[in-house]
Amino acid sequence: MMDGWDANEKAEVEYQRMKEPGKSDRLIVPEKQSNNADKAAEIVEGSGLTKGNAGQQNTRRAQDRESVHSALERIRGIAKKDKKKRFTSLFHHICNPRHLRHAFYELKRDASAGVDGETWGRYAEDLEVNLQGLSQRLKRGGYRAKPVRRVYIPKADGKQRPLGVPSLEDKIVQRATVEVLNAIYERDFAGFSYGFRPGRNQHQALKALGDGLIYKVSWVLDADIRGYFDAINHEWLIRFVEHRIGDRRVIRLIQKWLAAGVMEDGIRNPSEVGTPQGGSISPLLANIYLHYVLDLWVQWWRKQPNRGKVIVVRFADDFITGFQYKGDAEQFLMQLKERLAKFQLELHPEKTRLLEFGPFAAANRQRRGQGKPESFNFLGFTHICGNTRNGKFAIWRQTERKRMIAKLKAVRLELRKRLHEKIPVVGKWLAAVLRGHYQYYGVSYNSKAIQNFRYQVSLAWFNTIRRRSQRHNTNWERMNRLIRTWLPLPRIVHTIFPSYQTAYPR
Repeated sequence: MMDGWDANEKAEVEYQRMKEPGKSDRLIVPEKQSNNADKAAEIVEGSGLTKGNAGQQNTRRAQDRESVHSALERIRGIAKKDKKKRFTSLFHHICNPRHLRHAFYELKRDASAGVDGETWGRYAEDLEVNLQGLSQRLKRGGYRAKPVRRVYIPKADGKQRPLGVPSLEDKIVQRATVEVLNAIYERDFAGFSYGFRPGRNQHQALKALGDGLIYKVSWVLDADIRGYFDAINHEWLIRFVEHRIGDRRVIRLIQKWLAAGVMEDGIRNPSEVGTPQGGSISPLLANIYLHYVLDLWVQWWRKQPNRGKVIVVRFADDFITGFQYKGDAEQFLMQLKERLAKFQLELHPEKTRLLEFGPFAAANRQRRGQGKPESFNFLGFTHICGNTRNGKFAIWRQTERKRMIAKLKAVRLELRKRLHEKIPVVGKWLAAVLRGHYQYYGVSYNSKAIQNFRYQVSLAWFNTIRRRSQRHNTNWERMNRLIRTWLPLPRIVHTIFPSYQTAYPR
């Protein structure tokens, strides 16, 4: 294999001359349907280039980033031009030292170490030698993926979510691979997919959902796939990747990560299914799997004759589907279960339900003598049927109760640990907590919930200060001064209102 950037450029030029497209296996998945631009929940926003740490880059790193992005832009152009092209020459981009260096500087510097104990700072002390060695091992096939270190983080429902912490070099190679594959798959993924994609976030998904539900939607399917990341079938996943990736070296690289297993309590457990959450490659592989299993099928399903209005918004394994007719919703749910079972997936029975929701739900239920429309949870918010001051239908989003309780519990525990720290130190920490909370939950119609969160944090701080000594002299007059000094006021950061000018008239 030729080394050096010039050789890689030549290989890329030769590849661009290849004009024979790969063919999708119709026995596995339906053909990719183009995204319909008039569907409000599927507005595809332009994907910008991967952000770099511009304020910290020196000249050499800036040149590296420019070279990497230039190569990725060529891949994007080919992927956009030919939706069925199989890329057979990608590995040289991944193992190029410039690309590895760019991936290294994209990693979090204070992240936990993997099973090898290697940290970002220690690796950076002899960075060029380390990256050259890693590049050579990749080229000659000597790279070996290490098992990920298993850790657990608490969930809002009291359970624990398992996460995997890859070793540092695995993180570097995974990040480099993700950037290359994103250049291809960002041209393929459906417009209604928002999870773990560059340039997309939860608030965009919420906005798309709100725009979709003000159309002729009367029924909502709130669906969740049971243990999705732990249930992905490796064989099917590789077959899906091979629809676009024909470079066997990239395929073998992915197979190494899938088979690396997890390390827990000093014991290595091999992985036969699933992708451990925590690595850079896991979200992308999960999106690829659902792209072929769910997204393409949904696009095909709703284009069948005699279907009413159907909208969908997906964020990772959580997705909301809206229907104009209840019959369509029931048929979709039945066929969806069959579709997922074919690929060893199943819907969570307790988290999946069909409910009446939308601009006509309240009037229809009142006419039948039923109560208010049910609510559903999505991305940490409880969605409620409401109205604006002008009487138009609006979706009221409030902080999900269990999320609020879990966060306040974590704040109280941390305050107990900081019992004897100085007031300014604790005040700065609480201010950061509140700003982060406002940044996510500060959406339209949620002002009361974030105000209540600030009050509960203030109350927890007050009780903590009073426990510092039996002879405390803290009263609410002094506490209010501390609150005004350190705790920022609630504010609405995201004004997520539906686009009424394009909505179906009531």
